[in-house]
Amino acid sequence: VAEGQIVGVLGHNGMGKTTLLKTLMGIVPATSGRIEFDGMDISDEPAYERSRLGLGYVPQGRGIFPQLSVYDNLRMGVVEHGEEEHEAIEAIVQTFPQLQPLLDRSGGALSGGEQQILAIARCLISKPDLVLLDEPTEGIQPSIVEGIIDLLKRLNTEHGLSIVLVEQNLEFITALSDRVLLLQKGDITGEIGDGHTTDSSLIEEFVGFGASNAMPKHVTEQIPKNETTATA
Repeated sequence: VAEGQIVGVLGHNGMGKTTLLKTLMGIVPATSGRIEFDGMDISDEPAYERSRLGLGYVPQGRGIFPQLSVYDNLRMGVVEHGEEEHEAIEAIVQTFPQLQPLLDRSGGALSGGEQQILAIARCLISKPDLVLLDEPTEGIQPSIVEGIIDLLKRLNTEHGLSIVLVEQNLEFITALSDRVLLLQKGDITGEIGDGHTTDSSLIEEFVGFGASNAMPKHVTEQIPKNETTATA
């Protein structure tokens, strides 16, 4: 994953998309190969150390604390507490102004879209270089999805944020991604490269790919297995 790049990972249920992100984050141990980040082998580093090095993670289902206020949810993402904590929260609210009127509200009282924005903001409060984003459109109204697309594009453009995005929503993933990797049964089996991620035929090809194991015509098979490298 190059600096400032958005890489999508596309696959049906049960193909290993969430497990891939958890492995990259250090939540699930890798069974083989190695994981490199910013030129370092982090395969044996725990999740908290990967976070310190610049990896951020927004889990499927958002992972917010429903009983805590929005403000306290944001506090959970702060590395340095004290005066720096307040400054960090003020800064992230400037980036996500829609959270300002919600700061005293409990996380569980938010809509699905508001919870997703909170989860992304909490992740970004520690200023990661690469964010692992797991199915951000799950359970969110289609009208809100467009806003999340615009938000992620802005973060990518204005802050140079690199993103690995796992999704089943084809329109969402192709609207954002520079490259799309195809995942089947835990293996990256192909890539839809730059210039083809917005092809109108992609949806039809992907459905056929999942059903028949035939490689779509725009897919390459030049991805080395058992090694994942991210450049921040």
